[in-house]
Amino acid sequence: MSILVQQPWIAVLVPATLAFVIALGGRRAVPLTRWLALVGPLTVLATGVAGLAGAGSDPAIVSVSWLAQGARSIAVGASVDALAAVMLTVVGVVSAMVVLFSVGYMAEDPAQARYFALVSVFSAAMTGLVISTTLVGLFAAWELVGACSYLLIGFWYRKPAAANAAMKAFIVTRIGDVGFLLGIALLWANAGTADIATVNTAVGTLPVAVATLAALMLFAGAAGKSAQFPLHIWLPEAMEGPTPVSALIHAATMVAAGVFLVARMWPVFAASEIALQVMLWVGLITALGAAMAAIAQRDIKRVLAYSTISQLGFMFVALGAGQWQIAIFHLVTHAAFKALLFLGSGSVIHSAGTQDLHEMGGLGRVMPVTMVTWVLGAGALAGIPPLAGFFSKDGIIHAAWVASPVAGAVLVLASLMTAFYITRATLLAFAGDFRGQGHPHESPWTMTLPLMVLAAGAVGLGFAGGSLAELLGGHGALEPVVAIVSALVALTGVAVGWSFYRRGPSADTVLETRLGAVYPTAANAFGVDALLTRLFVRPARSFAEKVYDAIDRRLIDGAVNGVGKLAVGAGRLAAGLQTGQIDLAAAMVGAGIVFLTALVIGWGGR
Repeated sequence: MSILVQQPWIAVLVPATLAFVIALGGRRAVPLTRWLALVGPLTVLATGVAGLAGAGSDPAIVSVSWLAQGARSIAVGASVDALAAVMLTVVGVVSAMVVLFSVGYMAEDPAQARYFALVSVFSAAMTGLVISTTLVGLFAAWELVGACSYLLIGFWYRKPAAANAAMKAFIVTRIGDVGFLLGIALLWANAGTADIATVNTAVGTLPVAVATLAALMLFAGAAGKSAQFPLHIWLPEAMEGPTPVSALIHAATMVAAGVFLVARMWPVFAASEIALQVMLWVGLITALGAAMAAIAQRDIKRVLAYSTISQLGFMFVALGAGQWQIAIFHLVTHAAFKALLFLGSGSVIHSAGTQDLHEMGGLGRVMPVTMVTWVLGAGALAGIPPLAGFFSKDGIIHAAWVASPVAGAVLVLASLMTAFYITRATLLAFAGDFRGQGHPHESPWTMTLPLMVLAAGAVGLGFAGGSLAELLGGHGALEPVVAIVSALVALTGVAVGWSFYRRGPSADTVLETRLGAVYPTAANAFGVDALLTRLFVRPARSFAEKVYDAIDRRLIDGAVNGVGKLAVGAGRLAAGLQTGQIDLAAAMVGAGIVFLTALVIGWGGR
């Protein structure tokens, strides 16, 4: 497999080519092409595994000139170093499991060819993002994964909610990407190149103010893609897309791209204490606020969406605390257990026919595989030892506590809430009696097998923390006191959740009564979306409507319509001269001859 590391573009070209094949095959070829879609992620996975096997040696760099102007040129390159190998393994495993799951989940959808083609394009784009050695290539792939996200969120585009969610995700993430692009321009202008390794080396020679501004601009892009406050508002809406898409893009891969970006450009961020502090506190606000919002959601996918936002906040806290290796460790474990939970929710939705937790219940008896794997993923998310989330989250809490005791305390509280809300979702979905319609049943093997594979990761990946940290140049030792506190907090959250929700959905009413106005406020995500709409969206829309009315409708349309009206008027005037009378026509011809003769004589006299 060394050829995959020496020529990493293969991992991009294979899924990209398959996307064209699947699209050209259309609906009739879907029984074959949906299985063919597995080849792309498996190629990405093989590249990641080959990269891990060769970690420690200098990776091969393949670079080509893309645009040239005189003596200057813009190059794009690819390489599989240790960080890229870890990310490729994550992307490959999750993508393969999502494609396999989708074979069952999307079996009745008439647009499967479009779906599997888009998933293949996304795999290619995400791979390109990870292996890029230049900021230009990284940004191009970054935008392409955003376009795939837009197309897959709005996959069922005939639903207004899906179309609006796709547009919202695209616009909000573009806001952050403007900062990212400006950051690239600033670094390029000061370092004289867009090569990532060269920029990271040259950052030590830059003024602190320049490094700080560049880091904050890059963080704007990372915050948009990874749904950090206040640019987090798009992710809950993204749940309008197919559930496997949520598992792939909005839980494990694309939303983690912001964390990957910071790790890739770490010297730029490490050069600015201000940028680190901004990341730390934005991550804290996001982690705590999203955890509170998740408690009050009835839609099972929205619970997981706010959970994802919160866990990404944990990762940014680790980055802000200066521990990027720990952030990547949590990215890896989170990819396993959150993709598992999203696919588990898809299995539940596929069976129960609803996303409302109040209309579920009792599913554990008829969906044993889904229930067991879900519980393992939920335990990993809660931080129950010895599951994967315990090890990675413990490292983040320790890093935060060292950086700031306040930050550590906030993350402990967010961890307590995490254990509580995932226990709530588990009990409402799987315990008690079925409260919905229809006849729930276990999902087919194409859907349960991916759950079992990801469950294995949710159980065992925590023990790989030390090896992963060493691979990335850090250390993965647990702090005993923090580990004990973290475990006790997780178990407390589970116990409190159990005591509340063993009675079923009525516990929501009890909790709402006890929390008062806090509950609906949290359910509405503290009104951040509404506030941003009031402050920015409505004024921008009003301004756009006024500009449209004044310039487009009145000036441009008025000018175009005026020309048309002038032509119509002239035509009507000329038509009035066509009376059909021969004597009048002869007189007009004579007058014309006289006029032209006079014009020729007058012009010739000059």
